Amino acid sequence: MRKQLSFGLTFGLIGNLLFILFALITYLYYITYTPENSGIKFLEILAYLCEFAAFGILVISDVLICRAVRMRKWLKIGYSFYIAMEAFMMFCELNSEMVISFYQPYSLALAIIHAIISAAVCFSFLSFDPYKTPFEVVVIICIGLILGGMFGNLLGIRIYFSILVNAAAFAALFGAIKYMLKKEIIEIDCHGDSARVAEYKSSFFDE
Repeated sequence: MRKQLSFGLTFGLIGNLLFILFALITYLYYITYTPENSGIKFLEILAYLCEFAAFGILVISDVLICRAVRMRKWLKIGYSFYIAMEAFMMFCELNSEMVISFYQPYSLALAIIHAIISAAVCFSFLSFDPYKTPFEVVVIICIGLILGGMFGNLLGIRIYFSILVNAAAFAALFGAIKYMLKKEIIEIDCHGDSARVAEYKSSFFDE
């Protein structure tokens, strides 16, 4: 099960890095787009491949993490919901002309709600090993990045910006978790391990 957890974290890191790559390719697409540019179709195909691969890899990450770790119901529900939410919002971003009647990409309220939900999901990862100060600092920094993403709306940037900031924050989170596990700064109990009862005294994470 620990191997499944390791793979799940790795896939989570890769999936979010692919979103960042998708953003860079999309940006390059828009700044180089001309009807005469023969290479523009290649960039478009590459961007879609990155996007679909990212969501597929995140789903695998979700399944592996949910299967590997004990308890942590809210983390599992939250992470699964987060992936579904991001997929829906990305669909709306790329097809805004079809869903514009209820989807407002420049809405401040949408940016705030998206950031708050994403920050709550990020916070739920603290249940991996609560009360370890270095891990708490990493989670707080990632939450700060996520909440900061909503201010892109004030600069007239679509909710797309907030989605990409989330990808950077979660990539940093997964990378930090893998590093801390390797250095034994944190411990994450999995199915098949002996339960560490002392770590779960907080009523917030009780299930």
